[in-house]
Amino acid sequence: MTVSYSAPRTLAFTGGALRFAPDRVAEPEPQLFDPANPALGARPVSVGGRQAAWYVNRPGLGAAVLRHYRRGGLVARISLDLYLWTGAARTRSFAEFDILDFLYQKGLPVPRPLAAAYWRGGLRYRAAIVTELIPGARTLARSLDDCRPEAVAQAIHAMHEAGVWHADLNAFNILIDAAGKAWLIDFDRGRRCVVDAARRRDNLLRLRRSLSKVAGQAGEQCWEAINRAYAELP
Repeated sequence: MTVSYSAPRTLAFTGGALRFAPDRVAEPEPQLFDPANPALGARPVSVGGRQAAWYVNRPGLGAAVLRHYRRGGLVARISLDLYLWTGAARTRSFAEFDILDFLYQKGLPVPRPLAAAYWRGGLRYRAAIVTELIPGARTLARSLDDCRPEAVAQAIHAMHEAGVWHADLNAFNILIDAAGKAWLIDFDRGRRCVVDAARRRDNLLRLRRSLSKVAGQAGEQCWEAINRAYAELP
């Protein structure tokens, strides 16, 4: 599959840096990641994102999703959005941008990464990312009646074959568009690695737990169909 592509660039600014797709982000600036910026017309995403994701739309950018990185669990009580600095390439935003860019270049069903940024202060940093919006897509959790197990299995299998492991493959990080195509989103903490049988099983079982939690028996049946379709792929 051939996709439109322009190599990303990196731009430093006071206190941080941003990485962006130059053919989509004509005016890269830190304000691109500020949901209070009226030029973005930001609207909160109602599902997922830990109340830190917004739909945005700016001339030259198009429809996109802005997400600020937030911690979950008990650690969030100590620090909601600060992470330990270990280098620019290992920031949550740049690392996710690079994985998405790698998969997008291969024509896999992921949203194109448009921009990512970090703001550093000493040994800590904050981060954000902007990705392309998948038009008319709903989460798998909300699409069980229209679920196409083969499409979901093919998307997951293609990701694994490309050498990418998803850190949180759940019913909200798989989208189904109006044509029934499955898309994979949210590659925070994902890794490029040898995706062996154990890692593949880990991803599939995590999806099983998620589907069972959100949809009970219907979710379990959906997962079983996805799992069978995955096992039949070469």
